Amino acid sequence: MSVMKQFNLFTACVAGAMLLCSIQTSAQLQTPEGSQRAQVTQRVGITDITIDYGRPSVKEREIWGKLVPYGYNNLGFGTSTAAPWRAGANMNTTIEFAHNAKVEGKNIKAGKYGLHVALKEDGGATVIFSNNATSWGSYFYDEKEDALRVDVKTTEATHTETLTFLFPKVEANSAVAAMRWEKKEIPFKIEVDVKDIVMKGIKNDLRNSAGFTQSNWDSAANYAFNADELDQALEWVDASIKGSFFSKETFANLSLKSQILAKQGKTSEAMTYVDKAAKLGNTSQVYQLGLGLIKLDQKDKALTILKNNVKNSNGAWPSNYGLARAYSATGDYKNAIKAINTSIANAPDRFKARLNGNLEKLKKGEDIN
Repeated sequence: MSVMKQFNLFTACVAGAMLLCSIQTSAQLQTPEGSQRAQVTQRVGITDITIDYGRPSVKEREIWGKLVPYGYNNLGFGTSTAAPWRAGANMNTTIEFAHNAKVEGKNIKAGKYGLHVALKEDGGATVIFSNNATSWGSYFYDEKEDALRVDVKTTEATHTETLTFLFPKVEANSAVAAMRWEKKEIPFKIEVDVKDIVMKGIKNDLRNSAGFTQSNWDSAANYAFNADELDQALEWVDASIKGSFFSKETFANLSLKSQILAKQGKTSEAMTYVDKAAKLGNTSQVYQLGLGLIKLDQKDKALTILKNNVKNSNGAWPSNYGLARAYSATGDYKNAIKAINTSIANAPDRFKARLNGNLEKLKKGEDIN
């Protein structure tokens, strides 16, 4: 065999060995885990809270104090000599917060954490959030990596064969996360400062491409108004009305500005924006504007606005219904009855039952607002 052939054969063998080594080290077969992996996410405001975990089953085993030992234990493997339970099976159970939050009243920063539980014999548990979220189980648990510990009370629950994390209670600014397994539930409350997170997010978004669209300024102002951040709401709605290349007066921003000013106690100024908005609104929009004025106890202004709405809409039935409500608010039931009768005559059949019900109330001298 020539030297060149020997060299080529050697090169081919080396290349083949390297390829085999590469395949062996990088290729991973996917096979089912004995305890299937699961993930549950709950949104609070705009904050996603996600728990990822392995789901062991009871399988008629004794769980608490035996399969899951109490407290902290030397598991005979890894580096930890005082390991809590991994709160699931196989890889770390993890919990991730999209924004800063509180757990049981204690602050925790946005991020992903290993989730562990140290169960107590007296019916309590310590829920541990570890900065190490990538280990296998709790064999390498290190107390120095704790981000947060909270003590909670466990509760009895109906039998749950396969370990389950869920969010059994959700409110506007909080959620209760709970782990259920066998006949035990381990709950912990998570709170989120929704308003602060949303307001900061809006301020940042309005500095990027979202800030080049007028409707986004209207949406921002609406959120701030409903969150009772009136000065900020006024600043944002003013940007929608004037001062930028996209700014223009619309029914939406003018009526919103009137609501902001009214809530600030600037009633006279608010009414000037009501008049401007009414000129730009369609029948339905002006109807809603009038109802808003009734709620603000601006009954005379509501009556003026809703009278004009009848004229400008060629007597459309919703405008006459709005006028009936305005007359009713001022106690003028005679004219309210006339207006609602006109509305009933022109309304679609599906609305007539409600209108006739209001008519009967007006005949008894009862306000229909």
